[in-house]
Amino acid sequence: MYSDIGIVILAAGLGTRMKSNKAKVLHKICGKPMIEYVVQTATHVVGSNIVVVVGHQAEEVKRAVDCVGTVKYALQKEQLGTGHAAQCALPLIDEDIKDIIILCGDVPLIRSTTIERLIGAHKGGKHDVSLLAVTVDDPKGYGRIILDASGNLSAIVEEADANELQKKINIINTGIYAVRRDYLESALPKLRAENAQKEIYLTDIIGIGYEQGRSIGICIGNDSSEIIGVNSQNELQLAEKLVNARKI
Repeated sequence: MYSDIGIVILAAGLGTRMKSNKAKVLHKICGKPMIEYVVQTATHVVGSNIVVVVGHQAEEVKRAVDCVGTVKYALQKEQLGTGHAAQCALPLIDEDIKDIIILCGDVPLIRSTTIERLIGAHKGGKHDVSLLAVTVDDPKGYGRIILDASGNLSAIVEEADANELQKKINIINTGIYAVRRDYLESALPKLRAENAQKEIYLTDIIGIGYEQGRSIGICIGNDSSEIIGVNSQNELQLAEKLVNARKI
């Protein structure tokens, strides 16, 4: 267990594509709210050094999380994007934390071993920011990984902002990062909502780091099923099938 690493879990969204008034992370997989899976995994890695960003139905989400772990809560009053959520969480992270892992509350199948692999690559490479990516057959809906001529990670382009060539890229962003705390503190204030969604994207910390000549790492995950984002009832059913398969 890492004492100098904290985890931020982004769990403030409603999730309109779920066709429900329930906060997205409260939808159940095999009888448990999906946020429980993420918090349990995070607890295996860093103990109680966890900040959960809540927003929609914050009290209900807190009750679900309190059943499985001891965490701090950051309130994102307005859902202005993932970068804004990280801004809300940063003041609550303990001073002795050197690196921060950012997880998504709607990506419930991520394994602790994969997070530990990302940490190993991040610390071993002495990177300012490292990204967990995976290769998929159908990248539709995901942010695409942009490499420069030397094969270095230079940016992440969201689907809504991607051109036709970029949309063909099948290495995708999982939304899971390892970031040096000092770099995150310097990069977050530079984020701007200059994109099709008019949101403050956390993904832009990659482009900012690249422009500054920072050390940026990329860790390719072994199992794309781990990073399925649950944004619809169909994806919820798929996640349930995958959880059941793991139990066999």
